This record gives sequence, structure tokens and C-alpha cells, in this order.
Amino acid sequence: MVQRLVTGVAAGAAFVALLLLGDGYYEALLVLLALIGFNEYARMNGFPRARGDVLAGYAAVLLLALPRLPFGWSEPSISALTWLLMFALLAATVFSKNRIQLEHASLLFLGAVYIGLGFRFMAETRNLEHGLFWSLLTFFCIWASDAGAYFVGRAVGKRKLWPAISPNKTVEGAIGGLVVALLVAIVFCLVRPEWLGFGRAVAIGLAAAVAGTIGDLIQSAYKRFRGVKDSGSLLPGHGGVLDRTDSWLIVFPLVHLLQLLPV
Repeated sequence: MVQRLVTGVAAGAAFVALLLLGDGYYEALLVLLALIGFNEYARMNGFPRARGDVLAGYAAVLLLALPRLPFGWSEPSISALTWLLMFALLAATVFSKNRIQLEHASLLFLGAVYIGLGFRFMAETRNLEHGLFWSLLTFFCIWASDAGAYFVGRAVGKRKLWPAISPNKTVEGAIGGLVVALLVAIVFCLVRPEWLGFGRAVAIGLAAAVAGTIGDLIQSAYKRFRGVKDSGSLLPGHGGVLDRTDSWLIVFPLVHLLQLLPV
């Protein structure tokens, strides 16, 4: 328990510090986390790191996670990068004479898009006008939902939310997390009403709580399917990168796609 607390505080403080700094510092952290997360994903699926299709997956995660390329290079669109990744992986099945199977290509494509785009949208949120405010709002709503679900679930939770996937989650906890996330979003609205209206605040809090819970369940389901407890061991007592960012990877793209953050 002590190790878990120390690790959580230290990692959280370092993350928030780089988020506050912004610019290249925060982007570099997100790219690093994306690559580590994809490494965890590849290992969970039993992929060798040095194989061509897996290396293509790492390259795709790097390019997808970067909101801008260095040295003034022209930035390819997300759709172009996604298509090129698909083409490279499908071509690998041909040139390897099916030693690289279609199932392998599909898993690598899914992982690269899931992880790469998830971290890219975190970086793009920070690069918005008043990006620190929007980033903190989204993160705080996610964290508030997690904390609310945990404490309310422990206090009054009785009905299991999805026992086959995550036996500790309860309906009462999920509702508690939703309420706390909404309260946090409303506080942000009260602090900066000129930037964040009440309706948008409620929508962001709702999206963070609901999509964040689904993101957590997605990772739980996948780990259960693969027969592992944690995605990795980078953070003692907390597991790996994917264990800690499963909600983020779903919420940040969603709030952009729903146009809940200003362009």
C-alpha cells in the first residue's frame, strides 16, 4: 500500500508538472507513454519486438501520437497515416507469405490506432487556446469519476456493474463517479464561465464519466482475455501505462469528436 501511494504521488506530480510546462516537454512525455503503452500491448499479444510488422506498429504509434513533426516537416493527416499503416500491415502478410497472419496485422492496426490517437488528442487538447484549462478540466473529470466510483462503491456498492469483466465495479459506484465528475465540471464552469458554459460543462463531465468507465472496462476485458493482471510493471503497485491511461485513451478523442472542446 505504501509503495502504491508513493508511486502514485510521484508519477502524478511528474505528469502534472510536465502538463503545466506544456510545449515540447508534455508532448515528449505523451509520445514516450504511447510507445511504452504499445510495447505493453505487443507483449500482451506475444509479438516479437524486432519483427517488421511490429516495428511498423511502433512507427505508426510514434507518428500518430505526435501532434506536429520536428524540423518543419510537413504533417501528414491522420487519415493518411491510418491508411498507410493499414497498407503496410496488409502488405506484410503478402511479402511474408502469410507467416505474418491477417489476425496479427489486425491486432497491430487496432493497437496503434487506439494508443497513438488517444495520446495525440491529449497533446492536441493542450495545444488549444487556453489548452491548460481544457486539459485540466478533462483530466480532473476523469480522475474525479475514478475516485468517486471507488469511494462510493466501497461505501454503498451492492449491485455489480459488469462482474464478468470487472468484479469490483458496482452500479452505485458508477453513479457516484458520474455525480462527482459533474460536480468537478461545474466547478470549472464557475471558475471560468466566459470559457465554459454550464451545458458544455455537464456534457464534458458526463462524457468523461461514462466513456472513462467504458475505457476502463475495455482494458479489463482485454487483460482478462489475455490472462494477465496488469498490462505492465512500469509503475510499482499500479501496473503499466495502459492500466493507468485506459480511460484517457477513450475520453480525449471522444470529447474532440463530439466537439465539446473549442477548436
